[in-house]
Amino acid sequence: MAGSGGISPARRRAHDEAAPLVGPAADSPSMGSLKHRGGSLGDVVVAGAGSDERGGLPGSAPARATLFGLTPAVLLCVAVASCGALAFGYHLGVVNGPLEEMAAQLGFGGSALLQGMVVSSLLAGAAVGSLAGASLADSLGRRRAFLLDAVPMLAGPLLSAAATGLAGMLAGRVLTGVGIGLSSALVPLYISEISPTHARGTLGSINQLMICVGILAALLVNVALPATAWRSMFAIAAAPAALLGLGFLFCPESPAWLELQGQRREAAAVAEQLWGPEGSAQLGGGKHDEEGAAMPSWGEVLASKGAVVGALIFVFQQFSGINAIVYYSSAVFEKAGVQSGALASAAVGATNVLGTVVAAGLMDRAGRKQLISWSFAGMGVSMLAMAGGLSLPFLSGMTGGIALVGTLAYILSFALGAGPVPGLLVPEITGARIRGRAVSLAMVTHWVCNFAIGQLFLAAVSAFGVSTVYLFFAAVCFACVAFVGKAVVETKGRSLQEIELAMAAV
Repeated sequence: MAGSGGISPARRRAHDEAAPLVGPAADSPSMGSLKHRGGSLGDVVVAGAGSDERGGLPGSAPARATLFGLTPAVLLCVAVASCGALAFGYHLGVVNGPLEEMAAQLGFGGSALLQGMVVSSLLAGAAVGSLAGASLADSLGRRRAFLLDAVPMLAGPLLSAAATGLAGMLAGRVLTGVGIGLSSALVPLYISEISPTHARGTLGSINQLMICVGILAALLVNVALPATAWRSMFAIAAAPAALLGLGFLFCPESPAWLELQGQRREAAAVAEQLWGPEGSAQLGGGKHDEEGAAMPSWGEVLASKGAVVGALIFVFQQFSGINAIVYYSSAVFEKAGVQSGALASAAVGATNVLGTVVAAGLMDRAGRKQLISWSFAGMGVSMLAMAGGLSLPFLSGMTGGIALVGTLAYILSFALGAGPVPGLLVPEITGARIRGRAVSLAMVTHWVCNFAIGQLFLAAVSAFGVSTVYLFFAAVCFACVAFVGKAVVETKGRSLQEIELAMAAV
């Protein structure tokens, strides 16, 4: 996951047509049918209003697999949860196009500082939301946490759309940030726990895919609507939030969370609804029954190898240069003869979506470790090529072409692994008891590093030059390849319990 929301609009005025087109980690992800008291649309009973705590209805029959060996219940759950990722991506990009017009109407036009606050307030709220996501997910359960998350995700954009001044806009942006911060932690966590082992990688990749689609949708809205229609742009964002809240009235609780609470019978019933008659075999055998009542401390989380490894992967992701590439995309395309900033952004966004679709198909074939290693290696090579094109005299005549190809190659490499894998990997390599807090730690790390890169990047370019900064990014990419090779186990085809044991042996 990534986003370039931390760069001040005033400092990127020369490139203000380029919306941020890469969504974060993280991590990394649809349709379904359901059967409830109102009627039958499939063979799976899932949660509805008035259902019991586990989210399914008592006495329901096990599910039958349909599309690609997945039950309608799993498809429904992934589709609904992905609405959070879609909103996440949309909010990262929607403010860029109408920012100056919006500032003029609300009385702070011409102030780079206040415009920067409008952009960065989303990141501040997201950091708070992702940190709170762990406590909510562990204490209330994944399903109830999503229902609560729908409130700020719905109220935030509506408050921004109705703002009459800076205070109202900032309040809406912060509230929205809290919502997408919660979503950034909850979506990969929930999808990893309701997905069957054989398809967990592919389904987990839908999270990142929907973030990319959301950012691309924001760009298209920016192009389709005039800047004066900024209130409509914000109001549109309420749609996926409403779908998220309504959808989770019909989705089950995570069987992993139910088992963690000692509710083994309920966990087995939901597992059979999601994964079929043998679904309960994928659970951990109730080994957490006695410890489920106690919330893990942050000390326990920080002592966990999987949690620390997951957070460090997000550090590598953010310091690999993704936001810099997005930031410079318009200038790169202009140098190559493409004058439209919107076209440049569309090309970057389309490449990102295409790469993420390909990654989703490879996730359960090539494996997570292999994909993320190849991805960072490709990103490093692309950075080296662009640094050489900018600094080597004999390549001066080809600078524009090298930058164009290098930019698209970098984005494609990112989309194939560094974008979707981290958000999927973190909940896989951490134990059930600390999984919620481990994902929150990773997402807080993501948001803090995102903000730091936004504040430091232009200063670094001014002090050292673009080519030197790109060489630094290349070094980070290659360092991540080495780190993943030593610290990460392959999770493809393994149950979450098997992965936990494998990580303990690394």
